[in-house]
Amino acid sequence: MSEAVERVERGALGHLRIADFSRILAGPLATMVMGDLGADVVKVEQPGVGDDTRTWGPPWWKVDGEPTSTYYLGLNRNKRSIALDLGDPADLDVARRLCLDADVVVDNFRVGTMARFGLDRDSLVEDRPDLITCSITGFGSTGDGAGLAGYDVLVQAMSGLMAVTGEVDGEPMKVGAAVVDKFAGLYAAVAILAAVEERRQTGLGQHVEVSLMGAALAGLLNVGSAHVTTGVDPGRHGNRHPSIVPYQPYRASDGQMVIAVASPVLWQRLCEVLGRPDLPGDVRFVDNASRSENADALETELESTLAGGTVSEWIDRMREAGIPAGPINSVAAAFQVAADLGLDPVQELGDRADVFRSVRSPIRMSATPPMVRRRPPANNEHGDELRREISDN
Repeated sequence: MSEAVERVERGALGHLRIADFSRILAGPLATMVMGDLGADVVKVEQPGVGDDTRTWGPPWWKVDGEPTSTYYLGLNRNKRSIALDLGDPADLDVARRLCLDADVVVDNFRVGTMARFGLDRDSLVEDRPDLITCSITGFGSTGDGAGLAGYDVLVQAMSGLMAVTGEVDGEPMKVGAAVVDKFAGLYAAVAILAAVEERRQTGLGQHVEVSLMGAALAGLLNVGSAHVTTGVDPGRHGNRHPSIVPYQPYRASDGQMVIAVASPVLWQRLCEVLGRPDLPGDVRFVDNASRSENADALETELESTLAGGTVSEWIDRMREAGIPAGPINSVAAAFQVAADLGLDPVQELGDRADVFRSVRSPIRMSATPPMVRRRPPANNEHGDELRREISDN
């Protein structure tokens, strides 16, 4: 095997072992990202039950003949599973040895659970000063929120995300995917890898914590910045952008399309493509600030012109001019578009008769690309194997 092939097979994180006590979304996402990059991720689950999301269906797909939710499958590839009852002394001993044999321990239990079982960093640091631990909490571990459970929809509501999502005169609305959990999981993965790099320099580990609430507030980005900088309390803008116009869906003759014009050059080009040389000189639309103040009037002007062509026709013309424009796709259409664009969005593992298909990692690396090495495991699928490994160490 050549060195290049060995690098691919090993992966960028092939030197790391992660003991993953997390479940549902944020923690499993963080560990799956690292598993895709080669880390040996050991998923610790409840005997007979497993990760909560195994039963969150439909839709379903069979793992070892057992119906398993696609929710679970989407977050747990590249992992080995062991079922441990932490209330059983023998299983707790296995869990402790698993932690001591790992580089990183991840959990998203309620605050204090890992300490109660002697699996937190303070309990393990004497034996493993280089151990890195990561806890994902709902609302932090030290203040009044330490005892609160955190779920994505709850934190979307409490963080203000729902307040800025939805139609201007409608009800607050959650985002169509669990974005808070995703924010937290990705922040956790970044923080863990930063701790790994710091350990390389010092030889010492540390504890990492990411809260769903903190991740949600950080994820507000420009919306949050508007508040902390000026004190304004941002509201809902529907599909409009609070600061950029035109930057929203517009209706053509046969449906809606999105146009994203974020610079004076693009605005000029858009007017040329639309055959509207009158718009740049109109005092209501001369610059972005003016267009923002007169967004309703601009929408009327643009849609009166867009009505003269189909979505496909306008997109072709705008893209030819370098103007960002596109259709509003269904999920199925989005995957087809990504495939047509050469992004290869689906990765397959296994033979044709028993193929496992999953959404490809968006990360591209020239020498150590993310790979699907293992399909999501059945509960305790690798229990015997892992117990032998631990007993041999």
